[in-house]
Parts: sequence; C-alpha cells; structure tokens
Amino acid sequence: MTMHPTAVLVRRPGHLTGEDEGLAALLAAYHLQTEAEKGLPAKDAAQLPARYRAEIQDPQTAFAGATVCLALDGGVAMGCVVVTAPAGGRAEIKRLWTDPAHRGRGIASALVHEALSHCADNGVTTVRLSVWHWRTAAIALYERLGFRVTDSWDAREGLICMERSGQPGPGTPTHRVRRSPDRP
Repeated sequence: MTMHPTAVLVRRPGHLTGEDEGLAALLAAYHLQTEAEKGLPAKDAAQLPARYRAEIQDPQTAFAGATVCLALDGGVAMGCVVVTAPAGGRAEIKRLWTDPAHRGRGIASALVHEALSHCADNGVTTVRLSVWHWRTAAIALYERLGFRVTDSWDAREGLICMERSGQPGPGTPTHRVRRSPDRP
C-alpha cells in the first residue's frame, strides 16, 4: 500500500491556519459516522452532541495542548489524527479519520506513524487509544502497529482500549512522512 498525500502537517493548537476548514469537515464526518454506527444518527453536524459540535466549530480550543496531524494532497484535507499532550508519560491517539474517498492509500497508517513518531520525540512511554469494537479494519491496523488490547479505562459499552510503547518498536516506520516546511 502506498500513501500519496503531498504532506502530513503537524500543528499545535493556535497554529492551525488555513487547514481549520478541512479539519472541521473531517471531524464532522468522523462524528456523524460514529454516531450513526452507534445507532444515533444525526442528519447533520448541528444535531451532534454539544461536545462533538465544539470540536468541529473550534478545533483549536477543543484540542488545546494536543497535536493535530493532517494528511493533505494539494491543500485538500484527506485525513486527521489528534495526539493528546503527554501526561504521566502517556499520550492518547484520538479522532483518526480518513475521508472515505481517499481510503486504501495508506493515509491512516501514515497518520498513526506520525503520531507515534511525535510521541517518541516527546518522551512518551505509553501510547493508548480507544476504538469501537465494530471498527475491525481500524483494530487490525492498530494491531499491525503494535497496539494490544488492555484493561478498559472507559466504561462505554463496545469500546476497546489498546496501548503500546511510545518508543520505536513494532510498526514504527523507518522513514518519516514529508512534513510541511512551515511546521511550528
């Protein structure tokens, strides 16, 4: 599988500029799909729960302290992932999403690799995530990248919690994704 985005931009909150709109669209699609899969479909983003609308309307505030990675091709946002700020040696990967029109190109894998590289660069010892049990392709990706199921830290039914070392290991790329030259 070959990834074809032009770049993966890594942005800290407050540095998201022209990508805000693309990120908001990806987050809206992520939340709309997730709610539909949970049996709680929303007609549009305005009908999503307030906590999800807040992410879509103002990602800089919603992800303050986190790092956002975007896969772009010709300025078009194709995928995203959020990495929470390290706390106690841990960080969490959240909101991994690839636009369905761009799937099958290795974008999600590249985004997770970039998130893992970011964690390693920042001394994170454990990277964790949660994923809905029906997202079998995502679970398979995470397992290929060295994540293992662990005891749940989230009481929501149907949520699988996974973690792996934050240091290079299984699934860690030997090369880095080309980043935007204006990375903060």
